Amino acid sequence: MNNWDIILMKNFALTENARLQFRAEFFNAFNHTQLGTPGATLGVAGFGSVSSARDPRIIQFGLKLSF
Repeated sequence: MNNWDIILMKNFALTENARLQFRAEFFNAFNHTQLGTPGATLGVAGFGSVSSARDPRIIQFGLKLSF
């Protein structure tokens, strides 16, 4: 399994008591295909074939205000 999760964040001071945090989160950042397990039922047409894959790259952004 080749899966890289990366988080980049930056903190900003707005006032003496308030801070703002920006986050960018990348799950499966390099978008490598993660294949599911092959069919394991002997005698079925789908035996040994891979018919699923895990999630592709997911990106989410977040903004947090602390005061």
